[in-house]
Amino acid sequence: MIVVVGNPIGRAAELGGGVDGTAVRAAIAAARAGADVQLVGKTGEDPLGDEVLAALATAGVGHAAMLRDPDHPTPLAVPDDAPAPHAMLDGDEEPRNAVLPTDPAERPALDAADVELALRYLADQRVIVVAEPQADPVVAAVAEAADYAGARLVVVTSASSQRPARALVVEPPADDRDGLFGSLLGELAVLLDRGASPDEALRGLAERAGATPAGE
Repeated sequence: MIVVVGNPIGRAAELGGGVDGTAVRAAIAAARAGADVQLVGKTGEDPLGDEVLAALATAGVGHAAMLRDPDHPTPLAVPDDAPAPHAMLDGDEEPRNAVLPTDPAERPALDAADVELALRYLADQRVIVVAEPQADPVVAAVAEAADYAGARLVVVTSASSQRPARALVVEPPADDRDGLFGSLLGELAVLLDRGASPDEALRGLAERAGATPAGE
């Protein structure tokens, strides 16, 4: 089983509806490749959260270990008509989406206890992917679970965050408007699940996604 850690984001009808986010893109890419995938994340306890879980199921992504937050709404991606800061300089007019609430502190967030609880429900963990930067206690809890399960661990993290010694660590690209990075994470997880060399798989991901391999 591939386990992807990260929170899903709902998509407004103007963007086609459904669900999005780096973790979701990784999980869907792995599911499309035929892998057994579970998403560990948190949504609001609201109708949008219900829609997100239904969209995950439709995409073939398991959500048995998803958590609900009654105090924060499920994030929603909406069209952002404001041009990118550099658009007037280089002519880049590719649209960006905004996520509501705009303040991340007002969205559901995972903590170490959430992750520990969620991972207890999932057996046969072979690969665990922390698909977006998380607080150090969350990363530590995932690393402990990976060690216990004997699973390979991939961690997407910022330069200043925790880097587990036995993990494949990737710094995310500065700009991922096309969402390719999440899909490539899913491909990486599938390669690892099928026994590919971690070094070769990570190098291939870095070259294709524009990410920086930061060690293992």
